[in-house]
Amino acid sequence: MKLVVAIIKPYKLDEVRDALHEAGIKGMTVSEAQGFGRQKGQTTIYRGAEYTTNFVPKLRIEVATDDDYVPRVMETITAAARTGTIGDGKIFVMNIEQAVRIRTGETDHDAL
Repeated sequence: MKLVVAIIKPYKLDEVRDALHEAGIKGMTVSEAQGFGRQKGQTTIYRGAEYTTNFVPKLRIEVATDDDYVPRVMETITAAARTGTIGDGKIFVMNIEQAVRIRTGETDHDAL
């Protein structure tokens, strides 16, 4: 089992969610995040004054899936979240050692 974590631009969430649903992915978790990479923050004008923020707003999407589905999840997120500009985000894949569905007690692959 793997945990696919994607950091994307907030306005791409609906496209990513719809694409994952069409690809047969049953669920995901979304959290607000802030960070910077090559962008190194952003400059914004608010009420005529220019100011710089050190962190850019992003969304963190987590999808727990079987190993066989990882390439499909990564391709789907990449295609839906890509704008072709700096700051499109990143995808990370991590191992899941155990999983338990709290409601039923199902474990591992059955819990996904």
